[in-house]
Amino acid sequence: MDKRGYWILVLSASLIMMITMGVRLSLGLYVSPINSATGLGIVAVSFALAVGQFMWGAAQPVFGALLDRAGTVRILVIGALMMAVGLALTPFMSTSFGLVVTLGFLMAAGAGAGSFSILIGSVAQRLPAEKRNMASGFINASGSFGQFVFAPLSQALIAAFGWMVALWTMAVACLATIPLAFKVGNQSKGAQAAGSEMTLRQQLGIAFQDKSYWCLHAGFFTCGFHIAFLVTHLPGEVNLCGLPASVSAGELAAIGIANIAGSLGIGWLAGKYRMKMLLFVVYGTRALAVAGFLVAPKTAMTFYLFGLVLGMTWLATVPPTAGLVGKLFGTRYLATLFGLTLLSHQIGGFFGAWLGGLAFDSTGNYQWMWYADIALATLAALVNLPVREAPVQPATAAA
Repeated sequence: MDKRGYWILVLSASLIMMITMGVRLSLGLYVSPINSATGLGIVAVSFALAVGQFMWGAAQPVFGALLDRAGTVRILVIGALMMAVGLALTPFMSTSFGLVVTLGFLMAAGAGAGSFSILIGSVAQRLPAEKRNMASGFINASGSFGQFVFAPLSQALIAAFGWMVALWTMAVACLATIPLAFKVGNQSKGAQAAGSEMTLRQQLGIAFQDKSYWCLHAGFFTCGFHIAFLVTHLPGEVNLCGLPASVSAGELAAIGIANIAGSLGIGWLAGKYRMKMLLFVVYGTRALAVAGFLVAPKTAMTFYLFGLVLGMTWLATVPPTAGLVGKLFGTRYLATLFGLTLLSHQIGGFFGAWLGGLAFDSTGNYQWMWYADIALATLAALVNLPVREAPVQPATAAA
C-alpha cells in the first residue's frame, strides 16, 4: 500500500471512530436531563447506560466474527443505522425498559460495530506489521478527539435547544459514518483467508488456554470499570462539588484532547518498548491520579487538571492490548480476539456505571467508588506483568 492509500484508510477509520466514540462517551451529560424529564430516577437511567456498556463490548466479538462473511462495509453501515435509530427514539421512551432498548441495546451495539476491534482489526489486516501500532494509536486518538468535540457540542445543544434536539443531532452525526465505511474497505472471507488455514474455533481454543490472554482480559476489565464510572458519573461528582455543568463538559473535553497525545504517544512507544510494561505504567498512573484527586480541593481547576492526567492514560491501553493480542495470535482473527477482550472491558464498564448509581443512591456520594477505582487500577497494573510477548503459534502469528 502506498502512502496515499495508507492515509485514506487510516483517516477514514479514524473519522468513524471519532463519531462513534464521541457520541457514546458524551452520554453521561444526558443522565440528569433524561431523569428530570422522565422522573425514572438516576438508578434507572444509570442502569440503561450500564447495559449499554456491556452491549458495546458484547457486540464487538459478534460483529468481528461476522466480519469475514458480511464484510467491513456492511458491518459499519449496520452499526451506523443502529446508533441513529437508538438515539432518535430515546426521547420517546418513558420507561426503564424503553431506555434499555434504545440506549442500552440499539445505540450501544451499533457503536460496537464501528469501534476498536472492527476498525483496528480491519486496518491491521491491510498493513505490514511495522505500521500497525502507529495506525492503532492514530485510530485510538481519534476516539478521544471525538470526545473533545462531542462533549461540549452536546452540552451546548442541551443548553440551547434541549436534550431531545441534542440527541437527534447526534443521530444525524452517526449517519455521516456511512460514506466513510466504503473507504475503510470490504474485507471478505476469501480475501482474508490467504495465509491462515486455522478456523476461528481452533484459534479461540488456543487463545482460551493461554494465560497471557486472560491477563489481558483481567486488565481490560478494570479499565472498563474505571472509564465507565467516570464517563457516567463524573457530571454527578461535579454537581456534588457545587460546580456548574460546564465544568463536566470541560473536563470530558480535557480528557479527550489529552488522550490524543496519550494515544499517539503510546502507539509510537509500543514499537520501541515492551507493551506489557507500557500497560503497567498506564494503569499505575491512573491509580495515582485518582488518589491525588481525592485529596485535592474540589475546584474547577482540579477537575480540569485531573481530566488532563486521566486523558493521557484514558484509552492508551488500547494500542498495546491490541498489539499484544496480534503479537500472540496474529491478525487473522484479531477483530474477534480483541473484541473478546473488549467484552471483558465492558463487563467491567457495566459494573462501573451501575454500581456508581447504586453508591450514590445509598450514600449520597461516590466515595467508595473512588476507593474501588484505585484498588482495581493497581491490580490492573500488576496483572499485566506476567504477560508473555512471544507468539503462541509462529505460523499464524506472522499473518
